[in-house]
Amino acid sequence: MSSRDEILRRVRDALGGERGTAPPVPRGYARRLTAEEAATRADVLALFTERVAENRAAVRHVAADDVGTAVAAALWGREAKQIVVPADLPFGWLAELEGVRALADAPALDAETLAASDGAVTGCAAAVARTGTVVLDGGRAQGRRALTLVPDYHLCVVHADQIAGTVPEAVARLDPARPLTWISGPSATRDVEGVRAPGPHGPRHLEILVVED
Repeated sequence: MSSRDEILRRVRDALGGERGTAPPVPRGYARRLTAEEAATRADVLALFTERVAENRAAVRHVAADDVGTAVAAALWGREAKQIVVPADLPFGWLAELEGVRALADAPALDAETLAASDGAVTGCAAAVARTGTVVLDGGRAQGRRALTLVPDYHLCVVHADQIAGTVPEAVARLDPARPLTWISGPSATRDVEGVRAPGPHGPRHLEILVVED
């Protein structure tokens, strides 16, 4: 059999052969966290916190009534003077800010303004405990991608009920037609020797506030 024939055979097999029936899709990946990983909801949150830290991002748990104070403390800790935020960011998240200028991305801020800002504050669409990942889809309190990819610091507020155990569980909550951005730690890369280093794209500092309602 020639290479061409082999390629065509594989294409036919992938399309379901001559009868047009699709091959079975393996479902082994679509599973929840095991009892060893997380037996309770509290364990899911603990696993998320552990994996976020392993990804070299900062993470703190806060009460719902303390989000504004926690956001302000995080920005003051970085000595931020100017931040950018989605136009629909909940007002209470910035209510405690003093001495920090918050620019709403409406109309859309130019790249120079984003780059000159000390960071961005957003919410998220979902999060994954097993991988320590947050997912943004441009929905409420998230804004467009440039808002979190250009500034050097990203402060992301994640509500506890947004944290799914596994990637398949998170995917089930998301709309695949939306622009999904999956973030597992700050921007990073590895050199030829496998040494981790700050990446050339995206924020080099990621901080996550887990809000326990």
